[in-house]
Amino acid sequence: MTSYYVPRGGLPGQTELATDRTRFTEAYALLGKRTMRDIVTSYLPFWEDTRLWVIARPLSGFAETFSQYIVEVAPGGGSDRPESDRNAEAGLFVVDGTVELTVEGAAHALDAGGYAYLPPDSTWTLHNRGDRTATFHWIRKAYQPVAGLDAPEPVIAHDREIEPVAMPDTDGAWATTRFVDPADLRHDMHITIVTLQPGASIPFAETHVMEHGLYVLQGKAVYLLNQDWVEVEAGDFMWLRAFCPQACIAAGPEPFRYLLYKDVNRHAPLTRQFL
Repeated sequence: MTSYYVPRGGLPGQTELATDRTRFTEAYALLGKRTMRDIVTSYLPFWEDTRLWVIARPLSGFAETFSQYIVEVAPGGGSDRPESDRNAEAGLFVVDGTVELTVEGAAHALDAGGYAYLPPDSTWTLHNRGDRTATFHWIRKAYQPVAGLDAPEPVIAHDREIEPVAMPDTDGAWATTRFVDPADLRHDMHITIVTLQPGASIPFAETHVMEHGLYVLQGKAVYLLNQDWVEVEAGDFMWLRAFCPQACIAAGPEPFRYLLYKDVNRHAPLTRQFL
């Protein structure tokens, strides 16, 4: 059964230990799910009855190409002016409740598993018209235009409506849910869901130019981050800088699934104009 982890905030009890798996290194960061507490939430201008956890942002020595928020919108909350940067593109993935997303005048109801890609300079609004809190991931990137290529159109999709693409020679044990065509060069970022069945693995140390953000939606695994094998579970977030070695062994009785960001389809910038 598909499920998506949702942080609930609160604070740990006074008798709990502070020690956990969270760590911050030059090559990667692991934000354990216990870090998603009320005391570290933020707010945004022009958003009503909304709070968010900022789990990645452009920062020297940390994420360079993207920011990522976990956004919690109370009933009646939302925004008519959600984005202040006209060059920002976005991917939204709903993990709980339902939001009403209006893009270029067209309204869409997105429930858990719903996805939207919003091109730069889009006109969009988002509201929670329901009677329970809605939560979604918001991944933002400065779009890198290319002469001769138009910007992509908006995309509205759903996890349950897309057939995952199995990796070769894995008998479906390792598969990726793709919300856009990876060969569409108009897109300079991909947001996908990677699924590994219990016992499946990424059996080599992936080392590549793409920066990654990985939020664990379901299950648990042992993950190689640079030189460290660490246990991760639903609710954890990992940031991996370019060329950080990574591998994975899925554990537990249910699939291990994570929401994955990566920058793609562009020259490596020789200046910092896009960073």
